[in-house]
Amino acid sequence: MTRLVVDVSVAIKWFLVEAHADAARQVLAPENDLVAPDLIWPEIGNVLWKKRRRREISSEISQAILADFRRLPIAIAPCDPFIPSALEIADRTGRSVYDSLYLALAEQAGCRLVTADRKLYNAVQHDRISAHILWIEDEP
Repeated sequence: MTRLVVDVSVAIKWFLVEAHADAARQVLAPENDLVAPDLIWPEIGNVLWKKRRRREISSEISQAILADFRRLPIAIAPCDPFIPSALEIADRTGRSVYDSLYLALAEQAGCRLVTADRKLYNAVQHDRISAHILWIEDEP
């Protein structure tokens, strides 16, 4: 089994037709053991809120996505143990502590974060944390 940390850039693609959605759905394969920091909840809520404000989805659709997300086999890890590491990663890479929490979780879990966030992926390529990130279209 391959353990992977997933971020909201991947998780939202499980429900919406977006670039890299097919690759994101492959992450849900039964051979993958998925984990995310509890930060994913407010992040997915915020993405859905933005899509509702832009009238890309209805309130009913956003509520259905939340309900479906709850049923997915993703272990949710509390953020607080990863804050010190996330702050160090953010300082080194110039990425937010929010993004760095996913990387800190991957580093401490000894696995990789799979992301569709190109800015995040590119920003960490010259840092030692790059061993813990995987582009959505790449094989785990």
